[in-house]
Amino acid sequence: MPARLLVVEDEPLINQAVADRLRAEGYAVTQAFTGPEAVALADAEEPDAVVLDIMLPGFDGIEVCRRVQSRRPVPVLMLTARDDESDILVGLGVGADDYLTKPFRMRELVARVHALLRRVERAGELARAPRAGVSLDGLEIDAAARRVRVDGNEVHLTPTEFDLLSMLASAPGTVLTREQLLAEVWGWADASGTRTVDTHVKTLRAKVGGARIRTAHGVGYALETRS
Repeated sequence: MPARLLVVEDEPLINQAVADRLRAEGYAVTQAFTGPEAVALADAEEPDAVVLDIMLPGFDGIEVCRRVQSRRPVPVLMLTARDDESDILVGLGVGADDYLTKPFRMRELVARVHALLRRVERAGELARAPRAGVSLDGLEIDAAARRVRVDGNEVHLTPTEFDLLSMLASAPGTVLTREQLLAEVWGWADASGTRTVDTHVKTLRAKVGGARIRTAHGVGYALETRS
């Protein structure tokens, strides 16, 4: 059974082009053009992933993402016409897993969707396998329940943030390169999305504490232990 995708874009030509390309890749695609329509279709269709533009009539993609994620976790690839970090950080903060800045290459969008769906499948496999949790200097990662506590307080992480933190926690103190993180967390075989790693680390730091994640400039990141 093909994966179900919801494409949300108010520009008809872009919406149709994206939908046509994803259908050609074998996906079942539903299209929405406004914020309210997107939320209604997400409830009715329960898509496996959402391609979501930020600028929409009715209410914007940030609000769509917030409402959709509050009902049922679903991977979201957000599209933004501006390379504005504040928009991107807000989108990731309400549950988007990845983003693309317009104009984008259709081949790259397809690759991002493929990667999102592969990660969901892999997360399901890992959830069924017995795994030990991590407890490190007040940071507790419950691998089976996919929950995180910082100094006893539970923090909400998006699926991508959880996977990124788990990857860093698998080797505390060891610098993992951006390319390693892209391959293991995002499932990308190339290094074209290193800025995606940087942006997700920024949102993760805001939730678990900036001092916990060290930047190795020009290389990558490490989960630090407290001295």
